[in-house]
Amino acid sequence: MFMSSDIRPAPALAAPSQRTDLWIVLALALFTFVVRGAWIGDPNADVDEQLYSLIGNQMLHGAVPFVDLWDRKPWGLFALFAAFHAIGGPGSEAYQTAGALFTLGGAVMILHLARAQADRMTAAAGAALYVVLCTINDAHSGNSEVFFIPMLIAMAVLVRDIERPRAVPYALLAMLIGGIALQIKYTVIPLCLFFGLWALWGQWRQGMPLWRLAVLAAGFGVLGILPTALVSAGYAMAGHWDAYVFANFVSFFDRLPASTGRVHPLMLAYLGLQLSLSWLGIRAAQRVWPEGLPRHYVFAILWLAAAVATAYLPATVYRHYLAALIPATALLALPLFHREPSERINRAALLPTAVFLLIVPYQYWVSHENRSATFRLAEAIAPHVDAKAGKCLLVFDGPTSLYRLTDSCLPTKLIYPDHLNNALEMDALEMRQEDEVRRILATNPPVIVTADLPLTPQNFAAKDQVDAAISRDYRLLAKEELHHRYIYAWVRREP
Repeated sequence: MFMSSDIRPAPALAAPSQRTDLWIVLALALFTFVVRGAWIGDPNADVDEQLYSLIGNQMLHGAVPFVDLWDRKPWGLFALFAAFHAIGGPGSEAYQTAGALFTLGGAVMILHLARAQADRMTAAAGAALYVVLCTINDAHSGNSEVFFIPMLIAMAVLVRDIERPRAVPYALLAMLIGGIALQIKYTVIPLCLFFGLWALWGQWRQGMPLWRLAVLAAGFGVLGILPTALVSAGYAMAGHWDAYVFANFVSFFDRLPASTGRVHPLMLAYLGLQLSLSWLGIRAAQRVWPEGLPRHYVFAILWLAAAVATAYLPATVYRHYLAALIPATALLALPLFHREPSERINRAALLPTAVFLLIVPYQYWVSHENRSATFRLAEAIAPHVDAKAGKCLLVFDGPTSLYRLTDSCLPTKLIYPDHLNNALEMDALEMRQEDEVRRILATNPPVIVTADLPLTPQNFAAKDQVDAAISRDYRLLAKEELHHRYIYAWVRREP
């Protein structure tokens, strides 16, 4: 692999081109909302986001993350969901619409980055590919990747062009954005380090003395940790330092890795899809630029490597972690859609989008069936719970969104079902799972929700208690199929 020393900038936009770009952005907006619209309003579109939504809604009523409701994600993620719900109401459509807007923002920035190496139509294909790959890699609704990845793309926009005027102020702004992304998910650290190192390398190339580079690097570090430092200080001043430190920094290392670890065959298949696209794009790029890969393309290659480090930083890798690779993959794949000057229409760019759009109607049908089943469960449960009387639903395994949909009170700070039943969490919580389950069952919850197929290895000391209580004191109230599992709602028998 080799790199040419100069980058030919994209030509300046004239007024007709600006109108063309506006039409491209409008087309991307339509495409994004058509692709993601299937899940807007589906309270069970994905798993983790239901917890973020619940905690965000509860924050609007005074709940404190890590103290009143527990998870190990950064405070900024829950604050972001609280903001979405403050603006858009308590339903899932609030964060899902925001997720579509974030995705559109990411696509527009990919369009901007792609214009350094491709014509408008080919660049638009790269932006559309970004939207499609988000859907394929489980960033289709509201998980954390939906929100921090556009922030990382913004960092790339700010630091990629090392010879731009005012490169240092732009880089400082990028590091602050990276610090905010860190408050969405801590695993973005490798990508933030890459963008910082690229900006420092750029200043070294411009002749900045080493002592100024050291000062600039220190400034980058300060801005990068500033948002987390402010949150930490807030928890310390509120007297919740121990709870905050345990949830954010200790429990991550106490959680056991899944047996699948980082090399699950399904995850390798999704990783292989993006790496294959990238590799084919690199081979095509070597034909497009036989004199050497331009610097902006090498930037995308290094970006991909840093994204792999981000995705594989945790001991267990899930499909949505691989979404971190999507922006770099979309840029690296652009040479595959290269259009010759003699071609009026870039058919190579249109084909993948057209094929994917054929799948979209099926996604709408699946989501409709899923949300209908979720709402039926909630309607069956709601008459049996009473928040004012302290009669709280217990979702031992099933959709976290049922708490909001039934207006139930919350029976525990471990409100995410996975934290009550997952054996991998046994030594990573503030309490023993089986002790907390025993305490909840002693309150005689009016309804308990379980599933036929567990998503994770089970803590049988906790599960056996729930099964025994159901066998002794409960009867089946409702049963629905959700995401290829049967979810059961058990109502307590009348004495």
